[in-house]
Amino acid sequence: MIKNALILAAGKGSRMWPLSENIPKPLLPLGGLPIIERQIQELIKVGVKELYILIGYRMKEISDYLDNTKLDINITYIVQEQQKGTGHAVNQAKGKISGDFYCLNGDIIIDEENLKNLRENQGKLTMMVTKVPDGSNFGVVESKNGHLISITEKGIDGESMINAGIFLFNEKIFAAIDGIEKSIRGEYELTDALESISDQIHIIDYKGIWKDIGNPWDLITANEEYMKNNIEAIEGTIEDNVTINGSLHLGRGSVIKSGTCIEGEVWIGENCTIGPNSYVRGGTVLCGLNKIGASTEVKNTIFLKGAKAPHHNYVGDSIIGEQSNLGSGTKIANLRFDKKTIEVIHKGKKIDSGRRKLGAVIGSNVSTGINASINAGSILGNDVRIGPNALVSGTYESKSTIA
Repeated sequence: MIKNALILAAGKGSRMWPLSENIPKPLLPLGGLPIIERQIQELIKVGVKELYILIGYRMKEISDYLDNTKLDINITYIVQEQQKGTGHAVNQAKGKISGDFYCLNGDIIIDEENLKNLRENQGKLTMMVTKVPDGSNFGVVESKNGHLISITEKGIDGESMINAGIFLFNEKIFAAIDGIEKSIRGEYELTDALESISDQIHIIDYKGIWKDIGNPWDLITANEEYMKNNIEAIEGTIEDNVTINGSLHLGRGSVIKSGTCIEGEVWIGENCTIGPNSYVRGGTVLCGLNKIGASTEVKNTIFLKGAKAPHHNYVGDSIIGEQSNLGSGTKIANLRFDKKTIEVIHKGKKIDSGRRKLGAVIGSNVSTGINASINAGSILGNDVRIGPNALVSGTYESKSTIA
């Protein structure tokens, strides 16, 4: 049994803008609960008792949240004052954690099955790998006979075997990190440490669908997959004349009003109001204190806490930030006329999202006027104001006003 684990959750997650501007990335939701909480649930299932979490950016929000959960695990926080690379991050646990321990990047999906597979290599330094269609944004791994040969940072175009960000370590990893120099980026890279002892690094495959939640649209994709195993629970109120076809989680204090149709896997948190006469489709997650109102259709969308679509709205394949409100008649498109994958402008670069359906990524405290239209692939920063009848397309910085 492996009783120790380390989660690396200190990074700012700048690629998750605008969501990470107000919310630390580990607290972004996956199936209605924070990513890091989902990871901890799986670690508990395989017997982990002592969890070490490396925190830095907005660290008090992470510790405050986890300290208020009822997870059956002892948590020790390690503060990374300066971020000097992934190797430096892991090395912060030196002298604090001993024996075999799981080590996870804080932005990936993990499950009990893969952790059990990793546990079979107890006593060995082990890295999980997975095959992706495009390895250009990942560390591409070359191995032979189950052992590491090399890792190419920000690898190659095309199908590649990559570092999945899930490891089984022991004290030997700290010695390896101590022996490396700074990279050309001026950081201590975990991959350099692994390469330096490559003959000791065992390689095993990640089983199932793997997802790195690096960009906002990745959160939608990860949520889609996670929701396929949505666990039914009804703790709220369902009025008469409500149709439910699928798996529904309904939190305490939430009400589904008459005339509403729920279709597919849907997760509704606490103190939400849905309806009357709403249509809520598969993959939709309401994180709490949300309102989906009369004649509104929502499909495969994440509503962060307090976000509302109260009147005659269509929202598909989108993320709606905390306390944002869609004015009556606001519609969000999610499909190009030519049906090609949707490109976005993010952090100043044009990026192919890889998604054929993608609506909008909307930050916190955004308000739209009546009958606003938001084009597919639009990104709105925090505190944006959109006027009545406005046509929105592209990316807008925080605090923008769109007439």
